[in-house]
Amino acid sequence: MAWGLGGTGAALLLAAGLGGCGTAGYYAQAARGHLDMLARAKPVPEWLADGHTPAALRDRLALSQRIRDFAVSELQLPDNRSYRSYVDLGRGAAVWNVVATPELSLQLKTWCFPVVGCVGYRGYYDRSAADALAAELRAQGWEAGVYGVPAYSTLGWSEWLGGDPLLNTFIHYPEGELARMVFHELAHQVAYADDDTAFNESFATAVERIGGQRWLAQHASAAAREAYAALDARRREFRALTFAARTDLDTLFRSDAPEAEKRRRKAERMARLRADYEAMKRERWGGFAGYDGWFERANNPALAVQGAYNDLVPQFERLFEREGRDFARFYAEVRRLAAMPKTERRAALAAAP
Repeated sequence: MAWGLGGTGAALLLAAGLGGCGTAGYYAQAARGHLDMLARAKPVPEWLADGHTPAALRDRLALSQRIRDFAVSELQLPDNRSYRSYVDLGRGAAVWNVVATPELSLQLKTWCFPVVGCVGYRGYYDRSAADALAAELRAQGWEAGVYGVPAYSTLGWSEWLGGDPLLNTFIHYPEGELARMVFHELAHQVAYADDDTAFNESFATAVERIGGQRWLAQHASAAAREAYAALDARRREFRALTFAARTDLDTLFRSDAPEAEKRRRKAERMARLRADYEAMKRERWGGFAGYDGWFERANNPALAVQGAYNDLVPQFERLFEREGRDFARFYAEVRRLAAMPKTERRAALAAAP
């Protein structure tokens, strides 16, 4: 899950690691990591037929295929080999993303590559390599962070190799979260703007929310819906809390205040954010500590990632309504927007009634 966000998937593009700029070592680790994953993946039917497959895993894999079929039949997401195979990576994250911002800004640093354009993160299959880059960025004056990503999409470019597989990093998520993860990653195969991380991630988040609600309403048990409702309520409160902090900090950073004052007020606002979280956890969440890790690492990049995944979602949801809740029309319009220059794209998306 992306930086502790309750089940939201992150798309790290393999193609970004196979472009034509940067170090050969970086590209090599990206290719090795992904190809190793694909080589070890087996089709889900083989796992289901194997008597050594644990019962709990067998049940989750069977559920994943019902969710995958629903993605095609009800959400009109791609009908291909992605998420029809499974691999246990033997680790807790598919990759680790490095993100960075200036000390007094919420603007993510971007890395640019041929084909996929510029993205606001750089991914590694080895945690130590991600930590090393973050340390290097900090030495250069950036504020940096590293977070584990449970799943990623190759935008359909791995189909000839078997498609993107299901992973141990998310297969045991609660039912509603597993459905959202699959829908999110498949949405990246539908439309992609090569210079706009927020557009891409917010679109996928909108699809996962719409699709997740439909799956729960039509197929989940009452217990699964109840568990999801509790989880999602906390997630909404978390987003509201961090959105307020992002808004305050963005206003501060854009102001004419002296840098020393900005630093002081930033520290105060981050301290209040953590104190507000502790109060919410104590008073409304019954001590639920699932977001503790996020708040321990909270900094400018952590808040900026929140924006990339959530800020444009209401606009995509309005666009879905404008297109008559018709997925084919919705996807066609999103692809049309994705082909526009970024400034025009954002203006057109914001204009959706």
